[in-house]
Amino acid sequence: MATPVIMPRQGQSVESCIVTKWNKNVGDKINVGDILFSYETDKAAFDEDAKIEGTLLARFFEEGDDVPCLMNMCVIGNPGESFAEFDPKAAEGAPAAAAETKEEAAPAQAAAPAEETAAPVEVLEGAKISPRAKALLLKKGVAISCVRPTGPDGRIIERDVQKAIDEGFVATSAAKGEYKGGVEGTGIGGRVRLSDLEAKPAAEAPAAAAAPAAAAPAAELGVPVDDSYTEPMSNIRKVIAKSMLASLNNMAQLTHNLSFDCTEIQALRKLFKEQGEEMGMSKISLNDIIMYAVARTLVKPEHKALNANLIDDGKTMKYFRGVNLGMACDTDRGLMVPTIFGADRMSLKQLSDTAKKLAKDCKEGKVNPDYLRGASFTVSNLGSLGIESFTPVINPPQTGILGVNTIVTRVREVNGQMQCYPAMTLSLTYDHRALDGTPASKFLKDLKYNLEHFTLLLAKG
Repeated sequence: MATPVIMPRQGQSVESCIVTKWNKNVGDKINVGDILFSYETDKAAFDEDAKIEGTLLARFFEEGDDVPCLMNMCVIGNPGESFAEFDPKAAEGAPAAAAETKEEAAPAQAAAPAEETAAPVEVLEGAKISPRAKALLLKKGVAISCVRPTGPDGRIIERDVQKAIDEGFVATSAAKGEYKGGVEGTGIGGRVRLSDLEAKPAAEAPAAAAAPAAAAPAAELGVPVDDSYTEPMSNIRKVIAKSMLASLNNMAQLTHNLSFDCTEIQALRKLFKEQGEEMGMSKISLNDIIMYAVARTLVKPEHKALNANLIDDGKTMKYFRGVNLGMACDTDRGLMVPTIFGADRMSLKQLSDTAKKLAKDCKEGKVNPDYLRGASFTVSNLGSLGIESFTPVINPPQTGILGVNTIVTRVREVNGQMQCYPAMTLSLTYDHRALDGTPASKFLKDLKYNLEHFTLLLAKG
């Protein structure tokens, strides 16, 4: 019985996902657990595995398509079974999926000379290229080295091959197996013929192998040369760009800086590392300690304007009874800010364990999108990179964000004597529409006290 496979909904806030990779082609045998396709939301990536056995009868979307959640993606069943009733495009008058599957299978089924189907070796040895792009590349005789990929994870998609064709990087059937670019064609429509390749001096062969996108080096220093290239922004980068632009355009942001003596938290961190293994405390970091202090400080009623969201175009304040702490996390795909819900009610160990799990899920692209929203305040730590001071940008609709900087040695006077001590600067950016400078400064002052007397804060619970 033919069974459709839908685009999953990863979190209640997700409305659609982008197909990044198909792992199975139409006609492939499917076993339970096989990865059918990969997809991503604006901030996380997932794989969809098969729940039933059978044959992949149809695929309704291609790599790069933005597919609404719960929409039919493909159909698994027995060969010859009808699947037209599951085609989401049928209602829109789109061509039947069967036509698409034939188009994908065309390169393998076409009765053409052996030379026409003999792809360059580099195409057949694991190149990242979609089925449609590969079919067009073989049909038109485009060297894969002449194609600049713009698909997910450096994958060549159909539009990339078409662009190479438009730019003239095509060859005849006889020449396409050897053509690597860099040769001017004399055939019909500018196609490169075998004779064009044979006429090319052997000494110039290495240059021909280079991709056309890499501009040749200038003969002399100072000679104008454009070696730039363009590529589309990733989905997560687009989301970050939109959010940060809206933040700076729509908020009255101001940053206050205050340093504190981190002698006590450094000593406590050392104690955890050396003697905390049995209690599961050895992995607690300075950032965990700071987030714990932030949550315990924010929950005080006098700081409620920082533990809030400014909504309705700046007309309404949404106050949180507890602290949902956002944690800025750097990943290969871009900045993510997972939320530690109820951080003010967690023990230091619970907060540390939760933070590490969320960071791991973000780095692996497996975080539930529901944990990428709902924060009341955010902490961003650049101390490990040696940053001494920066201006963090508020994540709308929050009203504040705390930047954590590196530890530096400073000097102060104690009883007439100069004394060195480890200092860390905290940078608080707040929305001046939601609160003024004095309450913002009072928050920093309270936070400083809690961090300089962290053992007392822990004892208080």
